Amino acid sequence: MNNLKFPQSFCRAALGLALAGAVLAANARDAKQPIPRPGKPAVTTDASPVGEGSGAGRLTSYADVLEAAQGAVVSVYSTKIIKERVALHPFFRQFFGNLPDQERESRQEGLGSGVIVTADGYILTNNHVVEGADELKITLADDRDFIAKVVGSDPKTDIAVLKIEARDLPTVTLADSDKLRVGDVVFAVGNPLGVGQTVTMGIVSAKGRSKLGLLDNVSGYEDFIQTDAAINMGNSGGALIDARGRLIGINSAILSPSRGNIGIGFAIPVNLARFIMDSLAETGTVARGYLGVTSDTVTADVAEQLGLAKETRGVVVTDIDPDSPAETAGLKRTDVILAINQHPIATWEELRLLVSQIVPEAKAKLKIMRDGKPQTVEVTMGRVVENPDELFAGVDVTPLTPEIRRRIGLNDPRITGLLITKVAEDSPHRDRLAPNMVILELNRQPVPDLRVARERAKPGRNLVAIFDGRAIRYVVITVR
Repeated sequence: MNNLKFPQSFCRAALGLALAGAVLAANARDAKQPIPRPGKPAVTTDASPVGEGSGAGRLTSYADVLEAAQGAVVSVYSTKIIKERVALHPFFRQFFGNLPDQERESRQEGLGSGVIVTADGYILTNNHVVEGADELKITLADDRDFIAKVVGSDPKTDIAVLKIEARDLPTVTLADSDKLRVGDVVFAVGNPLGVGQTVTMGIVSAKGRSKLGLLDNVSGYEDFIQTDAAINMGNSGGALIDARGRLIGINSAILSPSRGNIGIGFAIPVNLARFIMDSLAETGTVARGYLGVTSDTVTADVAEQLGLAKETRGVVVTDIDPDSPAETAGLKRTDVILAINQHPIATWEELRLLVSQIVPEAKAKLKIMRDGKPQTVEVTMGRVVENPDELFAGVDVTPLTPEIRRRIGLNDPRITGLLITKVAEDSPHRDRLAPNMVILELNRQPVPDLRVARERAKPGRNLVAIFDGRAIRYVVITVR
């Protein structure tokens, strides 16, 4: 099945697409600057099922209901600057000595789609459409062009939020994707293969698709809408629209042996996309809920051994993290969780997904079975720490313990602080920080542990004192 999966690359079409390079280069610096975070975007919503209201029963044409949605779907052109090191031929070294290798730059261009959800320019798209891009250009349905800034992105759901500076933009209304049903008519709107905006029609083939492996590389959260509406490269980040013209999903991936549409496409439910967007717009990060249990899906055999009916659907608690919200709330092993906030739970994947969408510090009611009797437990959710050792983006640290000092041969007692243990390849600080450096001070204050260091790091430019093994020096680290 692995050869049928294209979660990250199917939308990156036509490397030869011509972009306005000079305009993009002039605005690339602006696209990377931090932007104000005024709070949750003020989107328009309509939570009624698609079968109710004036749109029900419209069978001869969908042109009227699609017109507004088409105006809100945009093309997203991305450009990435690729730097390659080119080794000199030995012939030149023979005559000119040990010359350094040369560096060559090239431009990698990609195409995807996006959906305008607010009149002041918030756009939903896929993370894999914009990931690693140095420049982003948005082209509206009326051919207007804008340079976009990335508000934030979430690889774990493949959602990204962009912002363009404009007013009175066409928008799409958001539906309640929890009320979607298999068999509902849907339309995929986007720019496949760069041919221009295209609308294709199908139905909802399935809901809640997970275990597809599309986001396994980031331990992601899969809850896809499956549709047979034609989706091809370039459709990524575009709109999945219901028969009343409302946004119900963000098109994301296909399964195909040919890299083309065979009627198995997947979209991220708009409710999940909305949760990610609100969190990114307010805080710049995704704040996911944390319960602190290990669980397993209840089978008929397990249900019988726990004194429950064989048809019982839920998850059984197999372990509880110490000092976790679950332990504080009094959950126990062999408790069977049936629902959270009245949402039924059938598998551990559903439990993980629903918990992740509860805001930290919010209270949640769990319907459980304990010793064969129903109970309701109230839990105050914690917060998932995605990168527990990360101080700056892609930079992990650890306190300088005596054992670590011995291991790295650091005998000078004046050198105290946090040892850098890892710098990711895609970290924006890789040119200034490296493993085995010691962070001594942050903004002229000592950093005895990670908690203190995080408190002293501020958005914008930070002055960091480091010991590189030979001397103490200062570097400036920009935090976004």
